[in-house]
Amino acid sequence: MSAADFFPERITFPSLRAAAATCRGCPLWKLGTQTVFGEGARRPRLMIVGEQPGDQEDREGHPFVGPSGLLLDRALEAAGIERGDAYVTNAVKHFKWVPDSKGGKRRIHAKPSTKEVRACHPWLDAEIHVLQPKVILALGATAAQSLFGPATKVIAQRGRQLKTELAEMAFVTVHPSAVLRAPGALERKQAEKEFVADLKKVARYLRA
Repeated sequence: MSAADFFPERITFPSLRAAAATCRGCPLWKLGTQTVFGEGARRPRLMIVGEQPGDQEDREGHPFVGPSGLLLDRALEAAGIERGDAYVTNAVKHFKWVPDSKGGKRRIHAKPSTKEVRACHPWLDAEIHVLQPKVILALGATAAQSLFGPATKVIAQRGRQLKTELAEMAFVTVHPSAVLRAPGALERKQAEKEFVADLKKVARYLRA
């Protein structure tokens, strides 16, 4: 099974969002509290795609509202991009997690498998088809490879213009969570500076 088995008869953004809420296309629906569908502008110049919702996103039902989302908001502002003009979503719509190994209550992020990403891809494909963004920005390897193929290398290609049939232009960069995982304050500051620099390249293309 895949997400395609749960598609509505008539494909519109509201019908897709409603259908995704009951998706059972992969086992992750048993782990996640709820489907976290994309949100934002309905005719976006920019679509931003991450890996999957995190713990806070899973609880609240909105993409990029946790620590990664706060960093993304800050970086978008620094780059001169209005988040309200963009559409944000994830390659996988349910939160995959494992219990805290120390016996605590924390739910620890687990990377979705290739099979799980593939099963969920019809939702992302439909979002792109319905919204028709001018530019797609993939955050992290899972999103980039889901969108542009397994040969996509985030570190080698970050900040560069990538040709795609999905939109007028595409870009890739690291996921904000990778910035947050930098080992020290100086490293995080540098990682965020580089992240903002990538987003400024996206902004320049959007303004051209």
